Amino acid sequence: MRPIRLPEPPGGFSGMPEIFEGGVYGAIRRAVVIGNGFSGAENQCIGLVRALGLSGRHSLYRVTRPRGGFNEWFRWLPVSIHQKVDYFIRQITVKGNKVMPISPERKGLSSILEADAKKIASMARETFEREGPVLVVASGHDTISVASSIKQLAPENVFVVQIQHPRSHLSRFDLVITPKHDYYPLTPHAQEQIPWFLRRWITPRKPPDSRVFLTVGALHQADSALLRSAASAWHDELALLPKPLLVVNIGGSTSSCQYGVDLAKQLTAYLQNVLWSCGSLRISFSRRTPEKVSRILLKEFSGDPKVYIWDGEGRNPHMGHLAWADAFVITADSVSMMSEACSTGKPVYVIGAERCTWKFADFQKSLRERGVVRPFTGMEDISESWSYSPLNDTVEAASRVIEALAGRGWTIQL
Repeated sequence: MRPIRLPEPPGGFSGMPEIFEGGVYGAIRRAVVIGNGFSGAENQCIGLVRALGLSGRHSLYRVTRPRGGFNEWFRWLPVSIHQKVDYFIRQITVKGNKVMPISPERKGLSSILEADAKKIASMARETFEREGPVLVVASGHDTISVASSIKQLAPENVFVVQIQHPRSHLSRFDLVITPKHDYYPLTPHAQEQIPWFLRRWITPRKPPDSRVFLTVGALHQADSALLRSAASAWHDELALLPKPLLVVNIGGSTSSCQYGVDLAKQLTAYLQNVLWSCGSLRISFSRRTPEKVSRILLKEFSGDPKVYIWDGEGRNPHMGHLAWADAFVITADSVSMMSEACSTGKPVYVIGAERCTWKFADFQKSLRERGVVRPFTGMEDISESWSYSPLNDTVEAASRVIEALAGRGWTIQL
């Protein structure tokens, strides 16, 4: 098995006796994660919590929008108002001659703890003397108002980290962690693409200040410990596969990285060209992958004994693939998939980057300039490896949190 070349979490989080760290009042032992129901956002929060040594000592709260049907028309509303509109419309939905009352199953709201800023802030204040401050980590646009309200209601009892750029009023948070490409609108090249009358409305409007920590890609959970565990869990299925093992992760078209059947056909042709150099090939689709794309690859490869295609049934092999793969091919639309693969130190090939625009094109450019990815051309010999300095965003972000906490006289207690 090829070593999993991942950096270890930063050590020494609580190397001083507690009396010098402010006692219980300055020792963070717990975290609150505020998610939005999307794994891409919540994984970033949990990855940071893991890197800080607080895995297993966090509670998950969610700000969850109603989904489906007419709800897509109301995504511009604040979540709280959207939920009330959804409730009202469903209350007056008539089936026959009866008004159908809404049930919990039909509301579309999560059964996980609902993110209530007042309740979370009250908990932080009431338990402060006994359990110390609370680290609050949030990610996603819908979590911004909740996280900032918690800081406003309990400023002396919490440390609030917002992941992904909140667009304005950064002073509402103790620390903002966001990719460098979120500041792409401020670059001269981006300014040329924005009509002059819209420039004042494009965010962010100012360069990052001291409360902003910039990463290359997205934070994630794929640290050394988790991948070692995945390597063990998937040993019987993946360890004996003929090498090299090429893993292909396919996402879906986005507004900034558009593709469809054309890219699927191109990817199919390129994979056929390199298949001779692979011992095994495993393909995974995401929930965003259009059926017309997956159908093309299934038709081409489903009968090939070298190729396995995960159909979405059973346990997800994603972590096992990260642990056991010798190389990756990834569609350019997913910052999360790219960030995870580029943290392993293994070869990462990208297809579709030339179709990306705006800040996502800038992200792809930054990866190429760092030497962590190469374009997938179909001319590669997968048995030939190459190396680079792996992305280390999650660990570096955790170190920045520790530094910012120290500025308040606080520390993480393991």
